[in-house]
Amino acid sequence: MEKAPGKKSFIQHPKLIITTIVVATVIGLSASGLNSENETIVVKHDNISQADSIASVTAFEKVYKVLMSPRCMNCHPAGDIPLQGDDSHLHAMSPVRGHDGKGLYSMKCSNCHQPTNSPGLNTPPGNPKWALPPADMKMVFEGKSARELALQIMDYNKNGHKTRAQLIEHARDTLVKAGWNMGEGRKPPPVPYNEFVAAWDEWINKGGIAPAK
Repeated sequence: MEKAPGKKSFIQHPKLIITTIVVATVIGLSASGLNSENETIVVKHDNISQADSIASVTAFEKVYKVLMSPRCMNCHPAGDIPLQGDDSHLHAMSPVRGHDGKGLYSMKCSNCHQPTNSPGLNTPPGNPKWALPPADMKMVFEGKSARELALQIMDYNKNGHKTRAQLIEHARDTLVKAGWNMGEGRKPPPVPYNEFVAAWDEWINKGGIAPAK
């Protein structure tokens, strides 16, 4: 049968139909936050490509390993007492966070944590900025899934009011670097500092995408 001019049958373009269906499916999953069995990310930014989203999530996997190590998590506890040791037990001296994160009353972090590491095995590590996050922005790492922690870090109202540029700069802070200068007798984070910074930058610069879980 002769077709009307200007109209094309679906049968003439099977590849176009398949491509359209696939694109529509991907857009639907991204917009709704649902994942197929092989989907490992939730795309949250229309201007971020799927490739960048995948790279962002992959980079955060490395970041998450560092943030959940004792060198980071011990100062980001769920409660108001810091954690201690490679097994992340409650701090033996039972110091309390305080409103500014630097301790309460006469028990200040700086009483023991000096500007530099104290010499000797398992002595207090030091840094001029040693403290927990403040009481009004606790930035808890302990017990967080990768998704929960990524969303928290990228949330301006939960991350200490840091923009993306400030988050990038934060990875260069001396207190962050102190995690790799932990003093004698402590296990370092599972990723070298330079690799951590590279992964941190890639995660943020490619969208700061949170893993699916």
